[in-house]
Amino acid sequence: MLFDSTVKEVLNERLVALEEHFKGNVIFYYGEIHPALVKLFRDFIEKLTDVPERKELLVVVLNTPGRSVEVVEKMVEIIRFHYKEVYFVVPDYAMSAGTILCMSGDKLYMDYSSSLGPIDPQVFNGKEYVPALAYLDKVEQLLDKARNNTLTQAEFLILQGQDLATLGRYEQARDLTVTLLKQWLTQYKFRTWISHDTDQHKKGQPVTAEEKQERAEEIAKLLGDNKLWHSHGRMISINTIREKLRLKIEDYSNDVNLRGMIRTYNDLMIEYILRTEHDFFMHSNNSF
Repeated sequence: MLFDSTVKEVLNERLVALEEHFKGNVIFYYGEIHPALVKLFRDFIEKLTDVPERKELLVVVLNTPGRSVEVVEKMVEIIRFHYKEVYFVVPDYAMSAGTILCMSGDKLYMDYSSSLGPIDPQVFNGKEYVPALAYLDKVEQLLDKARNNTLTQAEFLILQGQDLATLGRYEQARDLTVTLLKQWLTQYKFRTWISHDTDQHKKGQPVTAEEKQERAEEIAKLLGDNKLWHSHGRMISINTIREKLRLKIEDYSNDVNLRGMIRTYNDLMIEYILRTEHDFFMHSNNSF
């Protein structure tokens, strides 16, 4: 097991290099955002902060396909209890609930190959997690056809078979997603947004609390617009985020030093995780 111990040693060295660069704690998170992992995540963060010289900044290197928005809310509460400032780094992808988690950060770091995803909340239907907005959009299409008297008999039977309580849960999940995004963007991401810098009609003018709320709601609606993205698995690039969402991203594409540190750490970590066949993995300066 000399090979494994050597890999761990190298990974620890690369994590320390990132901590020195950011002047904060760095953690690595890989896997789904699942209810079963809340206690493990809480203990992981508590162990990291249970030291004499506590850091005020946490940097999360995130690789996740997403999953539960309710778990994201709890993770943010845990993180913000211990840290005043939080950055997210997405070397590869943070999809669905992972995108929502990123919106709770003060800064978001990506490069040209990084991806976020649409925020269609995943809801457990008793058998598996399903995209809530996809169901709600389909039901709305059928209702539109019913209003226009173009609903077929087969479509009527499909509509008739929908469980109203289940649809209500999907609507609640959608509303929770928008509420959290508005809250976190306004409270954290837009905290240092003091004056307008892109709107030519308002350039230099102070940004009001109402304007921050409006921008946050606009971003939430765009990220949850299935008609815009067409696929729950759509990988949204940094350029698309800037152009369509007009959201500020810390782009390290041309920062050779930082990109090298992030890539060499992240890529080796992913190789280690895949080789050891872990579905979920976290790493810090005192946990492996």
